[in-house]
Amino acid sequence: MSNEFYVPGDQRATKVNELFARIARRYDFLNDLQSFGLHRIWKRRVAELAKVAPGQHAVDLCCGTGDIAFAIAQRGAETTGLDFSAQMLEVAAERQQRKGIIAGRLKFQQGDAQQLPFPDGSFDVVTVGYGLRNLTSWERGLDEMFRVAKPGARLIVLDFGKPANALWRTIYFTHLRLSVPLIGLLFCGNARAYAYILESLKHYPAQLAVADKMRALKLANVQVINLLGGAMAINFGQKPS
Repeated sequence: MSNEFYVPGDQRATKVNELFARIARRYDFLNDLQSFGLHRIWKRRVAELAKVAPGQHAVDLCCGTGDIAFAIAQRGAETTGLDFSAQMLEVAAERQQRKGIIAGRLKFQQGDAQQLPFPDGSFDVVTVGYGLRNLTSWERGLDEMFRVAKPGARLIVLDFGKPANALWRTIYFTHLRLSVPLIGLLFCGNARAYAYILESLKHYPAQLAVADKMRALKLANVQVINLLGGAMAINFGQKPS
């Protein structure tokens, strides 16, 4: 059965925006439940790989409620969090106030990751966590990441993966098909909102294709860091100096 929130083509952005508008206030809580809190560790790993220094500039695309943007800003970079969803950005701004991160070091703005409102070569670090898979064209998203990256910049992608081991992949996909929508139903009142994860993953070629695209862009030091046996993955590459 198809999912109401997964629509291929030009209407996809509208449906994804509708999805995140519905779940924004419960997003962090539900992420903790479905990943057993591990998503926080993986996002910190992204921030560590970013290796930012004070005075550098970073952008976190599809920033959601701000986890990766906060982690990078707290390491000293002037950071921008960009997201398509106004509702998610509202939660991010509220969290920023609670955390006391000054506006001069971290700002959030609304925008499209496929048409970034930044000049070429703007950032020392470009990250995206659980967002590339949601774009109408993930390839276009990577092209834009490359465009706004400075020479020598680090590009980092965190997202759901596809395990190479067939047995583990079957177990993992069963979890996404049954357990995750149940969590969405019980705590968000909407099973289909979280059934979307599996539907989107079916159409996303995951970590190996992202690595191939990074190599096609002539990125250096391309790495695939598999997490949980490839159920999650971090893709890393550096723009040539």
